[in-house]
Amino acid sequence: MAWKTIDDMALAGKTVLVRVDINVPMEGERVTDTTRIDKIKPTVEDLIALGAKVVLLAHFDRPKGKVVPEMSLGRLTSAVAASLGRKVVFGSDCVGAPAREAIAAAGQGDVVLLENTRFHAGEEKNDPALAAEMAALGDVFVNDAFSAAHRAHASTEGLAHLLPSAAGRLMEAELKALEAALGTPQRPVVAVVGGAKVSTKLDLLGNLVTKVDHLVIGGGMANTFLVAQGIEVGKSLAERDMAPTALEILEKAKAAGCTIHLPVDVVVAGEFKAGAANQTVAAADCPADQMILDAGPATVKAIEAVFAASKTLIWNGPLGAFELTPFDAATVAAAKAAAALTKAGKLVSVAGGGDTVSALHHAGVAEDFTFISTAGGAFLEWMEGKELPGVAALNR
Repeated sequence: MAWKTIDDMALAGKTVLVRVDINVPMEGERVTDTTRIDKIKPTVEDLIALGAKVVLLAHFDRPKGKVVPEMSLGRLTSAVAASLGRKVVFGSDCVGAPAREAIAAAGQGDVVLLENTRFHAGEEKNDPALAAEMAALGDVFVNDAFSAAHRAHASTEGLAHLLPSAAGRLMEAELKALEAALGTPQRPVVAVVGGAKVSTKLDLLGNLVTKVDHLVIGGGMANTFLVAQGIEVGKSLAERDMAPTALEILEKAKAAGCTIHLPVDVVVAGEFKAGAANQTVAAADCPADQMILDAGPATVKAIEAVFAASKTLIWNGPLGAFELTPFDAATVAAAKAAAALTKAGKLVSVAGGGDTVSALHHAGVAEDFTFISTAGGAFLEWMEGKELPGVAALNR
């Protein structure tokens, strides 16, 4: 790969600006989930071990270029210190005298956290002047925020052109996993794409059918494909106006040699609620007064067979209304099958997207997948085949 890692840089005595994503959920002054903070620890520890002074750059929420006190990163100082097990010195701005003073005040092994980059209007505009002010604070730039890599902002893309740059450990792991899944994967490759709407994943589906050998379509999206094939789906969620587009995707897949797998049986109910009375019917036999809420057991068996015959799996989106019991059954069963194959060394499994991560945790198998991306938008844009500015800047 063209991008450098921390291991390629001489860092002793250097001040390293590290772009991280610590945009964590909070209730009042309490961080309710420290996962994103915890994930930056390997990068911070390795940089300090190599003799660098670590300065963290990050955004929080959407202040839209204005100073909003309740969106200050100062509120995260204690949580970052607790997670890293180090003293954290806070700088009340990400540029200028407040930033320089915080960096100067930090001792060996301390970490500097600078104020919300989005307090400056130039951040989201990728203003060269703001990027230059940030660059003046350090010697090296390390990007460890893959989740923000689809944004061409001053602290994600602009900085990389002004300082020697490298990928942090989290970014490195993400890029290696994605390269293994779609760049130079072991074949056959199967992708699972679920969720409610075809219209939100057109670019994704269009790219995947040219890259993978099998495409499993689930959730409300599958209903739209069934409608496109002349199958009635009762009261089910379906984008009937997208039927012609679904047919185009089917044709594109056929031309590319990609096999699309749709449900052969479905679980239907009269209402969208947990524990609703339900039955399993053939995909073509959904009663007019019922709605499809999950894939059926025969569909799951077919998916498991595809997994077993594949070497690489990319997963985005659930197979049914997994948040409602018992309509989580197909997603849970397929996830467990993928996890078992992964643990046995027979499958490389990469998953991403908010609902997907939730579904895999719900199934109790998140730790068993090869890699789970928490990057959301960046993961989706990568699956769509789009260039990510924050990654491309490291490839110069």
